[in-house]
Amino acid sequence: MEDSELKEAIRKIDDKIVRKDIDSKETEVKEEYERPTWDEYFLEIAKMVGLRGTCDRGRNGAVIVKNKRIITTGYVGSPMGMSHCDEVGHLMSDSINPDGSITKHCIRTIHAEQNAIIQAALHGISTDGATLYAKFEPCFVCAKMIINAGIKRVVCQKKYHAADLTRKFFKEAGIEIVYIEDRIEEYPNQ
Repeated sequence: MEDSELKEAIRKIDDKIVRKDIDSKETEVKEEYERPTWDEYFLEIAKMVGLRGTCDRGRNGAVIVKNKRIITTGYVGSPMGMSHCDEVGHLMSDSINPDGSITKHCIRTIHAEQNAIIQAALHGISTDGATLYAKFEPCFVCAKMIINAGIKRVVCQKKYHAADLTRKFFKEAGIEIVYIEDRIEEYPNQ
């Protein structure tokens, strides 16, 4: 998330917290609080987690929630103890998509969803029946991990450009996917 995106997110949160309603009869200022939904709340946290990411290609963050409690988080980064993209640059690879198109992927890092699932496993936390929140829709590899981790719901701010198989597998596995915005996330060298 760029500084401008962060400032805009904070502005939106501030706007939701306090809205001034001036009563024309009494000219009295009343403050009205608009509480975020659970999905809005956890999605904003996922965006903040993504700021820890060490690869500028999306800086995705993931939060896994069970019974309205955060059980684990993850962000895009290299395996423990290894160099990060922000330090040594990207390790780019061409990927051939099912439709024959070729896209570029940085293969130095572990995706946010993968890191969140790995952290749960590392600390002995069950993800069965949980909800995963992320900045954008999971890739196909992450989708398969989400299915096998027993996660039943995924909430994303935006769609991912190469997620046709993700959607197909989620549908077959009975995973609910929710998009806040019906548009594709864009990032450098997509």
